[in-house]
Amino acid sequence: MSETDTHFVPHSSHWGSFRVRAVDEDTIEVRPHELDTEPSPIIQNAVDSVRHRARIDRPYVRRGWLEGTPREGDARRGVDEYVPLEWTEAERLLSAEVRRVYDEHGPTGVFGGSYGWSSAGRFHHAQSQVHRFLNSVGGYVRSVTTYSLGAGMVIVPRVAGDKYNVIYGGSTWTDLITSGELMLCFGGISTKNAAVNPGGPTSHIARQSVRDLGAAGVDLVNVSPIRSDLDDAPSQWVPVRPGTDVALMLGLAFELIRVGRVDREFLASHTTGYEKFEPYVLGTTDGVAKTAEWAAEICDIPAETIVALAGEIAQKKTFICVAPSLQRAEHGEQPIWMGITLAAMLGGIGLPGEGFGIGLGSMGYFGNQPNLYKSPSLPQGVNACDDFIPVARIADMLLNPGTEYDFNGERKTYPDIKLVYWAGGNPFHHHQDLFRLHDAFQRPDTVVVHDAFWTSTAKHADFVFPATMTLERVDIASAANEPNMIAMKPALAPFAEAKDDYDIFAALAGHLGVEDVFTEGRTSAEWVEHLYGLWRERLHAAGQDCPSFDEFWEHGSAEVPLEREPLSWLHEFRADPVANPLDTPSGRLEIFSDTIASFGYDDCAGHSTWMEPEEWLGGELADSYPLALISNQPAGRLHSQLDMGSASQVTKSKGRELLTIHPDDAARRILVDGDTVRVSSPRESSFLATVRVSDVVRDGVVQVATGAWFDPDFAERTCRHGNPNAVTMDRGTSKLGQGCIGQLCLVEVERIDGPVPDSHPHVPPRGASREAARK
Repeated sequence: MSETDTHFVPHSSHWGSFRVRAVDEDTIEVRPHELDTEPSPIIQNAVDSVRHRARIDRPYVRRGWLEGTPREGDARRGVDEYVPLEWTEAERLLSAEVRRVYDEHGPTGVFGGSYGWSSAGRFHHAQSQVHRFLNSVGGYVRSVTTYSLGAGMVIVPRVAGDKYNVIYGGSTWTDLITSGELMLCFGGISTKNAAVNPGGPTSHIARQSVRDLGAAGVDLVNVSPIRSDLDDAPSQWVPVRPGTDVALMLGLAFELIRVGRVDREFLASHTTGYEKFEPYVLGTTDGVAKTAEWAAEICDIPAETIVALAGEIAQKKTFICVAPSLQRAEHGEQPIWMGITLAAMLGGIGLPGEGFGIGLGSMGYFGNQPNLYKSPSLPQGVNACDDFIPVARIADMLLNPGTEYDFNGERKTYPDIKLVYWAGGNPFHHHQDLFRLHDAFQRPDTVVVHDAFWTSTAKHADFVFPATMTLERVDIASAANEPNMIAMKPALAPFAEAKDDYDIFAALAGHLGVEDVFTEGRTSAEWVEHLYGLWRERLHAAGQDCPSFDEFWEHGSAEVPLEREPLSWLHEFRADPVANPLDTPSGRLEIFSDTIASFGYDDCAGHSTWMEPEEWLGGELADSYPLALISNQPAGRLHSQLDMGSASQVTKSKGRELLTIHPDDAARRILVDGDTVRVSSPRESSFLATVRVSDVVRDGVVQVATGAWFDPDFAERTCRHGNPNAVTMDRGTSKLGQGCIGQLCLVEVERIDGPVPDSHPHVPPRGASREAARK
């Protein structure tokens, strides 16, 4: 570190570690951390956000909540004005409401969602904070799985064993570079997504790793409707229709069987159920042979391409890579299951440079060397409530209390939620069909939100508490599969009356008589040192050297031990599947699952199956909505985080998200670059966007990044800012996984020739102070 850098303190974010200094009490400057060889430009978003007008300056309560007894059906959430309160009064009101709900409804009346990405810090992890608080009070209804990998987190344990081994501990970049010959990438390898890692990355290696794959002579095949999903090295583009990857895999499987390239010895020794799957591929069981011609018609690519591709994967050491985006669609369990099946047919699972993987390029930890020990984390206590929902079923739960539904072999019932407590997240970004979510948020008695900014979620809350940003806190950053831990030192004093989530919860816990349970007598700074100390003790017990906390804090970083043989579990399974079984019922890879078949689901069979989606370009609905919308991850921000920042704003045009459309589709609609368009869906909802014409997408496809802050016109059911989740479907992937399907839906696009509505997504609601009143 140079002498000029000594005024820059270390810090970290989900998009990378960096150094920061305060220029004055309201302004910061950031620089990439010296440990990061290819830093993300997203770190610049922090500069523009620390004192943005969208910051929440003090506690607020929604006026409608104050006007009478809280009751179900107050339809003003999302449009009401807010009343500022002193902290003591806001705490008193909320603690009384929390006690009322627990007394009258118990923990099954409380939902502790807080799915979000507010802080890379391991102590100020908002989800852990709110869960610890609610457990201290009496428990809560929780959520399971993730929006990112909901279907995958259910199907993987059923057919391949421990999801953490399979998903997070798969093949490394080094293994593939040194040993691979061909990578068949369903959904590509979009390394812009790998800029992000929960807990804060210290090294961004995905982009260079893909370059190294190309330089090493590994053939890369990008199976995606978007050519730029693999653009860091030369690759073959196979532009399939969105949502048809399983059909293509089945066509490849048929060709492998036809030419006798199936590794039947591996299938017999390491898998179960192949004898039930092959008849399906050949058409014996359903009368439809899954030939290259059959797959070509569904995927809208030449049959010759499929035949040639099958020949390549049969002759070369092949790695099958499935992007998480594929399982964020109808029947999302199937691409992962079929990818594992196809790799098993090739027989290379457990060999260097071969097999299957989920997620390379989609998150910073995929492909990296795994940590030897887990990162420090805040204990959340014991939840006295057993109820849970799949995370993407929040609107269903709020709208349909008492309704039964299926999930992963269980028949469950949605609880009747009276209090929603959210901290550090923004469901009005990552959920689907946001106008339906708006309706769902009218149902609880009370909604509480902690946030640093007036997001649309905050504008749907009854109590809004101003939380500090990470740049105003003391914490530790430590991410999965990252070689360094970072001391997160604050750069600025808290904005206005903002407080750490921990201090907000500690005050409420005091009102509720559980302060000692929640705090254990520690301040935030004491907790940070305590958590580091527990992690250090684990390392010392294993004979690992580790600096003291004072040494770590002074230096600003510490090395994290990594696994030496990250794939040992899979190598050992291949070497001896009897002595080293997988964590599945059979101990093997389950090409046919008796367990799943026993559930009797009509939308998930006992083996991987092609099932026609409701919304796809080959269906009848495409006659009215002839374009497939792909809503993928943005390049200029993490989800919706710090959308007002410069790195995010440069990805927009005319203050709205860009819609990329193929030249042929643009010509049919008389669209040119810069046009403002309305994107409409079968849900009678829409959003506005700015046109970008490019052949980077295949014909019939339009692409809009997720994450534009929701700026709704509720009367017109449109988002003026360009959030694609205004039009996506809010339905589970299947009865098995109940994951989100927000990646794909059908739309129509039309130019707006008249006046275009203004969009002001980053403006506080009525009644919220705009003053930057400081203590």
